[in-house]
Amino acid sequence: MLYWFFVKVLGPIARRRLGPSATGVRNIPRTGGAIIAANHLAVIDDALLPLTCPRMIHFMGKAEYFEGKGLKGKFKKWWFTSVGVFPVDRSGGSKSLGALEHAREIIEQGHLFGIHLEGTRSPDGRLYRGHTGAARLAFETGCPIVPVAIIGSRELQKPGTVIPKKGRTRVIYGTPIPVVKKPADEITHEEIRSLTDQVMEEIRKMSGQEYVDEYAQTVKKRLAAQG
Repeated sequence: MLYWFFVKVLGPIARRRLGPSATGVRNIPRTGGAIIAANHLAVIDDALLPLTCPRMIHFMGKAEYFEGKGLKGKFKKWWFTSVGVFPVDRSGGSKSLGALEHAREIIEQGHLFGIHLEGTRSPDGRLYRGHTGAARLAFETGCPIVPVAIIGSRELQKPGTVIPKKGRTRVIYGTPIPVVKKPADEITHEEIRSLTDQVMEEIRKMSGQEYVDEYAQTVKKRLAAQG
């Protein structure tokens, strides 16, 4: 797969530019399904995780990546599929259920599923409220959640920037949070909200970010309306 081609062949080039260091790699389960839950500061975050994780991580990608027309659209769909990315409709509700079901299958097959709980990149470098989909997946599958803090990526790739600057970044893999499997109809909103908040608090402590109890998408829409 292109995933390992990127990591093994193109990885050294990316490492020289992004300078990633990793802490707590031993916290990543050696086998079995798990959720890698990270903060989200820049596009390059999705390169920093594969560069520092010894196991393949499967990610969600916005549906637009898979819906392009013509040769360019087909190439993008092939590329993202080849590197382990699968589509999600970010409008939420029932449109997102298919992606979550696929994520559950990945976890149950013993693989790692990576997700940014904020749902989108931080608009200002602060840490925003986490969405609860990953917590529900953890309860449904009984898999652990590994909180991950990415540091320094925003400084190398400011919003709107395509090519990142050369510099140093850091990825901290926190202690896995064990989750006991429960029947879907017994999982309460309070439980998944509490678990999500617990993961975000661990990320906050590792990253040092200021926490904002508001969804990043809401803030982005407000800023767009004001601008």
